[in-house]
Amino acid sequence: MNLGLSSCVFQEEPEVIWLTFDNMHHQWLLLAACFWVIFMFMVASKFITLTFKDPDAYGAKQEFPFLTTIPELEKWREEKHLPKELKPTGKVLSGNRLNQPLVHMERLELLKNVCRDAALRNLSHTAVSKFVLDRIFVCDKHKILFCQTPKVGNTQWKKVLIVLNGVFPSIEEIPENVVHDHEKNGLPRLSSFSDSEIQKRLKSYFKFFIVRDPFERLISAFKDKFVHNPRFEPWYRHEIAPGIIRKYRRNRTETRGLQFEDFVRYLGDPNHRWLDLQFGDHIIHWVTYVELCAPCEINYSVIGHHETLEEDAPYILKEAGIDHLVSYPTIPPGITAYNKTKVERYFLGVSKRDIRRLYARFEGDFKLFGYQKPDFLLN
Repeated sequence: MNLGLSSCVFQEEPEVIWLTFDNMHHQWLLLAACFWVIFMFMVASKFITLTFKDPDAYGAKQEFPFLTTIPELEKWREEKHLPKELKPTGKVLSGNRLNQPLVHMERLELLKNVCRDAALRNLSHTAVSKFVLDRIFVCDKHKILFCQTPKVGNTQWKKVLIVLNGVFPSIEEIPENVVHDHEKNGLPRLSSFSDSEIQKRLKSYFKFFIVRDPFERLISAFKDKFVHNPRFEPWYRHEIAPGIIRKYRRNRTETRGLQFEDFVRYLGDPNHRWLDLQFGDHIIHWVTYVELCAPCEINYSVIGHHETLEEDAPYILKEAGIDHLVSYPTIPPGITAYNKTKVERYFLGVSKRDIRRLYARFEGDFKLFGYQKPDFLLN
């Protein structure tokens, strides 16, 4: 009996050893395959990085030309099965730093195409007037032009330029009352230069500005100037608001201050310009991006979006060649996100007719920068 059992054991041992070896062989093959996939992914990532972050194509101070065809962009579109017209806010690739250049190429291509649309010409084109040149701040030391678009986080970008111009050593040391004081902040406007100097800077400097959803920006302007007024600018409540109320308030028995529906009625009126002339430069807080920055006439290098500022701010600093000199101030979580609920709440008491007239005026801004038409308000 013992001999028989021993015989069975000796007969099974080679089979067990062979099975163990076979399992180990498969495990090693699987491990090798995993390492191969990881290696190929690293190679591919390096290739993509080198392709999209070509220093010649994205030089810190080089002009960003409008391209007739962008092979990488077209290939990416085909792979993702995307339509030619973009969806809102430029978030197509947000979250993936490798694709930041494509996001900005998309934005510039969209801008170029809308600028060419003859049907929108009156809403997308404007003269590069003194009003526009007054909005553009200059940093000669680093060859940067920044077009101010109020209510889109411009205070922080002004602080960045103030530091770059050497007026203060750091953003933290800049007093708040100095940022918007153009006699103390050391930020020259492009309008202060001669025609030839203006053209030289427009042609060769890095140029950028920031946008946000047009209707949400108007809500921000209304709250800041007519409700809270944190910088104590009494002329908004005591001069501008009464002028709007006199012309646009329907309920004459209403005694409250300026209401959002009065503000919308004023902005959507095709004949709003006669009041604009009375209000002067204060209108910069609610006129269109087209009127402020002339994006179809000036060849901007980058257009940042407020909704994706956390990714856009470092990208802009890097493309301008100043990321080693200054950082954009910390962005509180969620502060730049689009708030549809807030927009719906503010427009709740506004008639569809007035909303449609408002959209008709700001349609150029919606289309130039890829923001979706607010059908939830219009229909």
